[in-house]
Amino acid sequence: MAHNRPVLPTRRPSIDPARLVPMDKIVRLKGKADFKVVFIGAGNIMFGSDEGPWNHSFRLEHKLGRRLKVDAIIDPNIERALSVIQEKCDMFVVSAYEDTRVFRTLEEYTQAMVNQEKPRAFVVGSPAQFRGTMRPGRDVEMQILRDFPGVAIFVEKPVATGPLSEIDDVFTVSKVLSESRTLCSVGYMLRYLRAVQKMKQIIQDNDLTVMATVARYATAYEAINKPDWWDKSKSYGPIVEQGTHFCDLSRYFGGDVDISSVSAHSLDWDEKAGRLSKMKIDESKIAPDNRIPRVTAATWKYDNGAVGSFTHMVALQGSNYSCEFEVYTDGYELKLVNPYVQPVLIIRQPGDDHESKLRFPDDDPFFSEISNFVDLVEDVKDSNSSPPEILSSYEDACRSYELSWAIREASERSRDDRLEALELAEPKANGKVNGVH
Repeated sequence: MAHNRPVLPTRRPSIDPARLVPMDKIVRLKGKADFKVVFIGAGNIMFGSDEGPWNHSFRLEHKLGRRLKVDAIIDPNIERALSVIQEKCDMFVVSAYEDTRVFRTLEEYTQAMVNQEKPRAFVVGSPAQFRGTMRPGRDVEMQILRDFPGVAIFVEKPVATGPLSEIDDVFTVSKVLSESRTLCSVGYMLRYLRAVQKMKQIIQDNDLTVMATVARYATAYEAINKPDWWDKSKSYGPIVEQGTHFCDLSRYFGGDVDISSVSAHSLDWDEKAGRLSKMKIDESKIAPDNRIPRVTAATWKYDNGAVGSFTHMVALQGSNYSCEFEVYTDGYELKLVNPYVQPVLIIRQPGDDHESKLRFPDDDPFFSEISNFVDLVEDVKDSNSSPPEILSSYEDACRSYELSWAIREASERSRDDRLEALELAEPKANGKVNGVH
């Protein structure tokens, strides 16, 4: 499927390592003026949970200190929003939240902002079905551009939720954002890992060309007890909702993908090998067509001829995931292990068959991406490092989103073809048994 996709802007492919400073080593952002922020969404991505390390409010509090003023939280769940404000006001960050207002919709906030000072940034962490299109109710970026021109936007991934048939809408939003010159960053935080930037540095310093990327993501499904995650009609499946990070990391190293080349197969819930013994939810309450695959394996060609592959598995028990990402060039193997917790980079290079290991303890890519976003909003100039850089633009995020949907749809086509072949074969088998030819 061809699309009139915008040309990505020219920019550095990596970031100055001096900007990837651990959160506990950061120097508070200079200045005394309030830094007003609006949170769209009061859920886990914004305020944290026991299920993962995400928590944008926490990173902003450490980056901005007493300068942070959360002007409003926008969420239809008013009770949830009020609850998180109360929790914050009981902590040392009370100055950031003591005057925070709550609104059900962005329209309500806009109406209340007449003759008031605009915020410096919007942080969009609402469910993806409410953003990424030109359609009313699913157009939060367009609303911000219309009512708050010039205000920076941080958007969580994925940028939208619709299938490939709606992808042109997503690229239209991207085009409008680009033409407005609005500062916008998307939350593909793995690009900000120090290990990932080391991989980029090795490739650049040695003038290497990527030949292949190999991604593997094994989910510890036993700890996932949210029914929506297991329902493709609500979460859009593990590739779009979860595997999107590895689709993006693959593109970060391999470049743009020839979408027509994407091929994929799946292991599904109704196959013998797809039966899971430790599920915490009742899958019988989910329509059969909406149940997620247990394994999705995909391959594709990059525009430059390189080959990519990604296997996502809903297979492990316990709580720890198993994730690895490999990049191959002439003479080099770069393997990223355990990127979400304690990243390790394993390197094999020419002239040495042995592998070397680099460890990156206590790295926080969530903080690095927020820190660089804020520095760009503030136009921070630091003589000790290069200018801040957004590594995941909206345009880039759209293409990673496109790849994730292409994988899902390719796997569903292969499943449909397999089932159709079985249905055609069954009457023939019955015919032989009954003596009918």
